[in-house]
Amino acid sequence: MKILVVGSGGREHALCWAVARSPLCDKLYCAPGNAGIAAVAECVDISGNKIDAITDFATANAIDFVIVGPEEPLVLGLADKLHAAGIPTFGPSAAAAALEGSKGFMKDAVARFGVPTAAYGRFTDRDAARAFVAKQGAPIVVKTDGLAAGKGVTICQNVEEAYAAIDEAMVGRRFGDAGAELVIEEFLDGEEASFFAICDGTNAVALAGAQDHKRAFDGDQGPNTGGMGTYSPAPVLTPGIEAEIMDTMILPTVRGMAAEGKPFVGVLFAGIMVVNGPDGKPVPKLLEYNVRFGDPECQVLMRRLKSDLVALLLAAAKGDVSGQQPQWHDEAALCVVMAAEGYPGDYRKGTRINNLAAAGQVPGVEIFHAGTKPGPDGAVLANGGRVLGVTAAATRIAEARELAYRAVDLIDWKEGFCRRDIAWRAMARGL
Repeated sequence: MKILVVGSGGREHALCWAVARSPLCDKLYCAPGNAGIAAVAECVDISGNKIDAITDFATANAIDFVIVGPEEPLVLGLADKLHAAGIPTFGPSAAAAALEGSKGFMKDAVARFGVPTAAYGRFTDRDAARAFVAKQGAPIVVKTDGLAAGKGVTICQNVEEAYAAIDEAMVGRRFGDAGAELVIEEFLDGEEASFFAICDGTNAVALAGAQDHKRAFDGDQGPNTGGMGTYSPAPVLTPGIEAEIMDTMILPTVRGMAAEGKPFVGVLFAGIMVVNGPDGKPVPKLLEYNVRFGDPECQVLMRRLKSDLVALLLAAAKGDVSGQQPQWHDEAALCVVMAAEGYPGDYRKGTRINNLAAAGQVPGVEIFHAGTKPGPDGAVLANGGRVLGVTAAATRIAEARELAYRAVDLIDWKEGFCRRDIAWRAMARGL
């Protein structure tokens, strides 16, 4: 098969790395790709958001299967356009991608489907939003309705912080149109995790879970980011909790979307908060859905996946995952994100990253590029906020962590930084 992966981040590098290993893959393209992806796929200089250009390329090159990585092309309707051209595609339609494209749509939908989630309100008026906060009190969570590159969520510890977050989005327009409407919801106190399932429009098969680290700095300090590191499996997601997530969240959502004429085909990423129930037992509640693999969660999932990724995703795209049962290596995986100084605020592009080859020789380590571009004389240059995902696999989480940080320390990039406490919850558990 000739396969096209759409996207340019660490998620897409991990997907290309896994797809290239499939016996079903004869030729692999990535649009637009990055400096790391170029080692496993032919990069095509077309932005993922250029829907017509991507479709024209796929048609002209007789692409057999397209895997869409990022959320924005899906929300813009890339899967619809490719389907109309007769090209099998892994990724939801624009109508189904609204589960991520609009947090308000998502919250209303899961309320109809009976999914356990936080209480919420939707607001397009600043004064009404502030009145809701005043009535509910704090802590409280303020979210942009639209896509904000993982930065549109503010956890507010007091009412004044919530007012500031509302004004920043609605008056200051920090997030552009994404913040014209806000979802404000109750703060859930518990342990957060990410869970993934592959959906075929009417059914779903569980993939695996991970635990991300959203804050920029050690100790969960600083602003929210797209993710500074992750590990899998996540101890908080016990087999019982995962079964409950499938039964109370994933399957009701897939069946509900199908019943409403918006069948969901793709990966459903459930952001979960595990809270204490009335009887003291842990209970999962849905924070939000995303309609694509997480980044950096995809890196650890692909590192652990033993079975054929292409066969799994193609089964979903063709409408039947009933015979699929993903198989996993008996290892844990951990990813440390290296980001450009200043991220998630302003940061420099074009700085040179050295010694990647030596870092990649650490046993069990794969370095997935998230924001890089090729430079002169074979150099690798930083080209984004989150730039590298240094990923390691080992028998235990603690061993994977040691290997990943050993590789991080070999990378010569003075303009970069990373958190040094990835998997601190697992370390506290002695895992």
